[in-house]
Amino acid sequence: MQPRISVLTIGVDDLDRALRFYRDGLGLPTEGIIGQEFEHGSVAFFDLNVGLKLALFARENIALDAGIALTPPSPTEFTIGHNVRSEAEVDAVMRQALAAGARLVKPAQKTFWGGYAGYFQDPDGHLWEIVFNTAFLPPA
Repeated sequence: MQPRISVLTIGVDDLDRALRFYRDGLGLPTEGIIGQEFEHGSVAFFDLNVGLKLALFARENIALDAGIALTPPSPTEFTIGHNVRSEAEVDAVMRQALAAGARLVKPAQKTFWGGYAGYFQDPDGHLWEIVFNTAFLPPA
Protein backbone atom coordinates (compact mmCIF):
# COMPACT_ATOMS: atom_id res chain seq x y z
CA MET A 1 0.00 0.00 0.00
CA GLN A 2 1.30 3.42 -0.93
CA PRO A 3 0.99 6.10 1.79
CA ARG A 4 -1.45 8.47 0.09
CA ILE A 5 -4.64 9.17 1.96
CA SER A 6 -6.84 11.44 -0.13
CA VAL A 7 -10.09 11.68 1.86
CA LEU A 8 -10.74 11.69 5.59
CA THR A 9 -14.47 11.05 6.09
CA ILE A 10 -16.09 11.73 9.43
CA GLY A 11 -19.59 10.69 10.38
CA VAL A 12 -22.04 13.35 11.46
CA ASP A 13 -25.55 13.28 12.86
CA ASP A 14 -26.75 16.49 11.17
CA LEU A 15 -25.09 17.23 7.82
CA ASP A 16 -26.48 20.78 7.55
CA ARG A 17 -25.24 21.69 11.04
CA ALA A 18 -21.81 20.17 10.36
CA LEU A 19 -21.60 22.02 7.03
CA ARG A 20 -22.29 25.33 8.76
CA PHE A 21 -19.66 24.63 11.43
CA TYR A 22 -16.88 23.75 9.00
CA ARG A 23 -17.78 26.19 6.19
CA ASP A 24 -19.15 29.21 8.04
CA GLY A 25 -17.47 28.78 11.41
CA LEU A 26 -14.01 27.49 10.47
CA GLY A 27 -13.94 28.92 6.95
CA LEU A 28 -13.03 25.70 5.13
CA PRO A 29 -13.68 25.88 1.36
CA THR A 30 -16.49 23.68 0.01
CA GLU A 31 -19.08 23.46 -2.74
CA GLY A 32 -21.61 22.55 -0.06
CA ILE A 33 -23.71 19.43 0.14
CA ILE A 34 -23.68 17.32 -3.00
CA GLY A 35 -25.25 13.99 -3.91
CA GLN A 36 -28.68 14.83 -2.55
CA GLU A 37 -30.26 13.22 -5.59
CA PHE A 38 -29.05 9.83 -4.35
CA GLU A 39 -30.72 8.04 -1.48
CA HIS A 40 -28.12 7.91 1.32
CA GLY A 41 -25.66 9.88 -0.84
CA SER A 42 -25.52 13.41 0.57
CA VAL A 43 -21.97 14.45 1.43
CA ALA A 44 -19.93 17.63 1.81
CA PHE A 45 -16.27 17.84 0.79
CA PHE A 46 -13.79 20.41 2.06
CA ASP A 47 -10.41 21.13 0.50
CA LEU A 48 -7.59 20.77 3.00
CA ASN A 49 -4.06 20.35 1.64
CA VAL A 50 -3.32 19.63 -2.01
CA GLY A 51 -4.75 16.18 -2.67
CA LEU A 52 -6.49 15.87 0.72
CA LYS A 53 -10.17 16.41 1.42
CA LEU A 54 -12.31 16.26 4.53
CA ALA A 55 -15.70 14.66 3.89
CA LEU A 56 -18.79 14.89 6.08
CA PHE A 57 -21.17 11.96 5.65
CA ALA A 58 -24.13 10.97 7.79
CA ARG A 59 -23.10 8.31 10.33
CA GLU A 60 -26.10 6.17 9.41
CA ASN A 61 -25.11 6.31 5.74
CA ILE A 62 -21.54 5.28 6.52
CA ALA A 63 -22.89 2.24 8.36
CA LEU A 64 -25.25 1.43 5.50
CA ASP A 65 -22.55 1.87 2.83
CA ALA A 66 -20.02 -0.26 4.74
CA GLY A 67 -22.60 -2.87 5.67
CA ILE A 68 -22.03 -2.60 9.41
CA ALA A 69 -24.23 -1.74 12.37
CA LEU A 70 -24.48 1.89 13.43
CA THR A 71 -22.64 2.28 16.73
CA PRO A 72 -22.56 5.12 19.25
CA PRO A 73 -19.95 7.79 18.50
CA SER A 74 -16.74 7.86 20.53
CA PRO A 75 -14.50 10.93 20.65
CA THR A 76 -11.50 8.83 21.66
CA GLU A 77 -11.41 6.70 18.48
CA PHE A 78 -9.16 9.24 16.74
CA THR A 79 -8.14 12.87 16.79
CA ILE A 80 -7.66 15.29 13.94
CA GLY A 81 -4.44 17.27 14.31
CA HIS A 82 -4.21 20.73 12.80
CA ASN A 83 -0.65 22.05 12.91
CA VAL A 84 -0.07 25.79 12.82
CA ARG A 85 2.98 28.08 12.75
CA SER A 86 2.83 29.68 16.21
CA GLU A 87 1.33 29.57 19.68
CA ALA A 88 -0.66 32.69 18.80
CA GLU A 89 -2.16 30.85 15.82
CA VAL A 90 -3.18 27.95 18.10
CA ASP A 91 -5.01 30.46 20.30
CA ALA A 92 -6.64 32.13 17.28
CA VAL A 93 -7.91 28.85 15.80
CA MET A 94 -9.21 27.75 19.19
CA ARG A 95 -11.13 31.04 19.57
CA GLN A 96 -12.53 30.69 16.03
CA ALA A 97 -13.70 27.12 16.68
CA LEU A 98 -15.34 28.04 19.99
CA ALA A 99 -17.09 31.01 18.38
CA ALA A 100 -18.39 28.62 15.69
CA GLY A 101 -19.93 26.32 18.30
CA ALA A 102 -17.14 23.92 19.23
CA ARG A 103 -16.85 22.64 22.79
CA LEU A 104 -13.62 23.38 24.62
CA VAL A 105 -12.03 20.15 25.85
CA LYS A 106 -8.56 21.32 26.89
CA PRO A 107 -7.39 24.94 26.72
CA ALA A 108 -4.26 25.60 24.68
CA GLN A 109 -1.16 25.24 26.83
CA LYS A 110 2.46 24.15 26.82
CA THR A 111 2.81 20.40 26.25
CA PHE A 112 5.04 17.87 27.98
CA TRP A 113 6.98 17.40 24.72
CA GLY A 114 7.77 21.11 24.28
CA GLY A 115 5.00 22.20 21.95
CA TYR A 116 1.78 24.11 22.51
CA ALA A 117 -1.68 22.63 21.92
CA GLY A 118 -5.35 22.60 22.83
CA TYR A 119 -8.35 20.38 22.09
CA PHE A 120 -11.92 21.09 21.02
CA GLN A 121 -14.83 18.96 19.86
CA ASP A 122 -16.91 19.80 16.80
CA PRO A 123 -20.73 19.68 17.11
CA ASP A 124 -20.65 15.89 16.49
CA GLY A 125 -18.00 15.26 19.13
CA HIS A 126 -14.99 14.77 16.84
CA LEU A 127 -11.84 15.68 18.72
CA TRP A 128 -9.53 18.25 17.11
CA GLU A 129 -6.07 19.06 18.44
CA ILE A 130 -4.70 22.44 17.39
CA VAL A 131 -0.92 22.19 17.61
CA PHE A 132 2.23 24.27 17.34
CA ASN A 133 5.03 21.74 16.89
CA THR A 134 8.29 22.92 15.33
CA ALA A 135 8.81 19.42 13.85
CA PHE A 136 5.60 19.70 11.81
CA LEU A 137 5.38 23.32 10.69
CA PRO A 138 3.02 23.83 7.74
CA PRO A 139 4.33 25.71 4.70
CA ALA A 140 4.26 29.50 4.95
